Amino acid sequence: MNAIAKAIDTLNEALGRLIAPLIAVITLIVLYDIGLRYFAGRPSDWAFDITKMLFGAHFMLMAAYGLRHHAHVEVDVLKRLLSRRKQAIVELLGYLIFFVPFIYMMLSLGWSFFMRSYSRGETTYGVVSIPVYPIKGVIVVAAVLILLQAIAIVIRAIQQLREERAA
Repeated sequence: MNAIAKAIDTLNEALGRLIAPLIAVITLIVLYDIGLRYFAGRPSDWAFDITKMLFGAHFMLMAAYGLRHHAHVEVDVLKRLLSRRKQAIVELLGYLIFFVPFIYMMLSLGWSFFMRSYSRGETTYGVVSIPVYPIKGVIVVAAVLILLQAIAIVIRAIQQLREERAA
């Protein structure tokens, strides 16, 4: 089980390190749009839509990386006062009560959004008409990555409980 958790961590770590620097590309596109507005007196037809979609994709794809590094909102003040066994129980209950419904909704609704957008050929408004379905597909990919990282966390919590029981 530990090998599965390590493999999931390695996957999300690698993807996070690959995706994180792409914020620089988004920044360059924003700067291009600002420069065009300032020097040419008009914005580009595509830059605003592209940056909005790229930032959304970047944010979603980095969620699993954030979960892997415990950079998410958690009530650590109370949790740290508990024993390791109780921390593992709280973690398991938290994932069962809050995470399972959330990830179910994210996967099912994300898939529905993606399929509806793909089947209709949904695009942005304006002259350029950028396809929207790839970004809606990112919702599903991000949900799978978050689910995998949650599985790794649950595996570690179960291992903690087993170690405590054996000791």
